[in-house]
Amino acid sequence: MNIGIVCYPTYGGSGVVATELGIGLAKRGHKVHFLSYARPQRLNEFEHNIDFHEVAVNVYPLFEYPPYDLALASHMVNLVKYQKLDVLHVHYAIPHATSAYLAREILGDMGKQVAIITTLHGTDITIVGSDPSYLPVVEFSINKSDSVTAVSEYLRDETYSKFGTTRNIHVIPNFVDLDRFKRVERSHFKKAICPDGEFVLTHVSNFRRVKNVSHTVEIFAKVIKHGIKAKLLLVGDGPDRVNVEERCRELGVCDHVRMLGKQEKVEEILSISDIFLMPSGSETFGLAALEAMSCSVPVISSDVGGLPGLNIDGETGYVCKLDDIDAMGDAAISLLENPERLKSFSDAARVRAEMFELDKIVQQYEDHYIRTLKKVRGTVEV
Repeated sequence: MNIGIVCYPTYGGSGVVATELGIGLAKRGHKVHFLSYARPQRLNEFEHNIDFHEVAVNVYPLFEYPPYDLALASHMVNLVKYQKLDVLHVHYAIPHATSAYLAREILGDMGKQVAIITTLHGTDITIVGSDPSYLPVVEFSINKSDSVTAVSEYLRDETYSKFGTTRNIHVIPNFVDLDRFKRVERSHFKKAICPDGEFVLTHVSNFRRVKNVSHTVEIFAKVIKHGIKAKLLLVGDGPDRVNVEERCRELGVCDHVRMLGKQEKVEEILSISDIFLMPSGSETFGLAALEAMSCSVPVISSDVGGLPGLNIDGETGYVCKLDDIDAMGDAAISLLENPERLKSFSDAARVRAEMFELDKIVQQYEDHYIRTLKKVRGTVEV
């Protein structure tokens, strides 16, 4: 198949999933075309069967905000025409699904032969989509897609509750590359960061306020106050970083915290980690947690969104009430003070991650493409 994948190129989960999916499909022999305003972060090497098409937006004095959605629709039209796309898979409803509908209308009969699949990742539904100013557009785009998938049962149910749609939404979970995200020996790296044999607690996010990175610092401070020697590694960057740094100063833990910024090889950091902290206020699935679990790192998370369905409380980590800093701190302490339990949770985390192995989920998407394409071309229903 010739497959077009439209995504945001950032470090967020939707961009990561879309990119890894495209790479997986290309390895299966499909021709994949990525379409975005910049090269996706994880598309950082030459890949056979993959082309990248940059959506350039011309700036005119008339427009205060350049119309990216229109430029994107035009590029979609050209991709379908000249690359003979079979499937146009858009990740995120706004504006990608809307642009896909516009492109199909422009293409006329040719557009009717292309399967438009929209994957919902979270913010497009839980935050942006619930804004009354966007709700009609998101609802329309969902209903006009040939098929809609969501990355968790939680997100599927949220979509049904927030939007007037009765269509079938297929749940295809996020996935992880088990060969890349696995625990490997990095003792020299850990020794450099933890010269006195400290434990390593890690957090990875885009440092938006909803990620509660300051809570991560507070959880860590409780561990330190208890007398456990540990370091906190904060991976990522974003608008809340200034507040996080200030909280470190207020709690007096700056000497024990490393702000590592954005990292390409997150798996190397996870390989020296003992606990992964995820006190988020909203997580549709929890891809960062899954990648940590794949590296045999137990997760201590909040109980929001898709996290309770991923992180098995008392087995792969602990799931605590949102904003319950004391409970999360106690959970971390209980693991760090019990080596046998920590080892058991670490092993269980990897086993749980294996249920979301990349090839298994890519196969689900491939099968879904075929079913949707057959429906579009009038042979069978999805």
